[in-house]
Amino acid sequence: MREQGAPESADARLAARLGLLRTERGWSLDELSRRAGVSRSTLSRLERGELSPTTAVLGQLCTVYERTMSRLLMEVEAEPPALVPAAQQPVWRDERAGFVRRSVSPPHAGLRAEVIEGTLAAGSVVTYENPPLPGVEQHIWVIEGTVEITVAGTVHTVGPGDCLRFRLHGPSQFHCPGPDRVRYALMIVLP
Repeated sequence: MREQGAPESADARLAARLGLLRTERGWSLDELSRRAGVSRSTLSRLERGELSPTTAVLGQLCTVYERTMSRLLMEVEAEPPALVPAAQQPVWRDERAGFVRRSVSPPHAGLRAEVIEGTLAAGSVVTYENPPLPGVEQHIWVIEGTVEITVAGTVHTVGPGDCLRFRLHGPSQFHCPGPDRVRYALMIVLP
């Protein structure tokens, strides 16, 4: 038995996640056994954390649950750290587009939101043909400069201190009309 306040092991989190995936679908152990081709007793022991799954069994379960193994394992990662130091925030640059993206609060399997700092050079345009996930919620708060954001065919001019918020279902475009760059915070919340 683990001490109160001690973190659960990865195996214990995986066992709990496997049990939750089955119950979310309303399947009995017998039904899962039929679908996955894994014995009922093995499944029961896996979900109770008495047995660690082999790669083959985990692969069979991932197929039944329509997940890649990496996605399933990401879903059982430990809780995200509370503090993300600036030096550890990933930065990606697209010099040709004049765009810099800092992942201030990176995505994590245990969290539904992330925070990004975007900087777009004057005159730059970034177009997204499709949302990363239909219905994703976005809040864009401009810190400095001005940006024109096109969502659902409507152009919104967003200036310092303004916040544009919406659910994204189609293409979008960010345009910095200048004369200076725009710097903004983008909050993304998964549906």
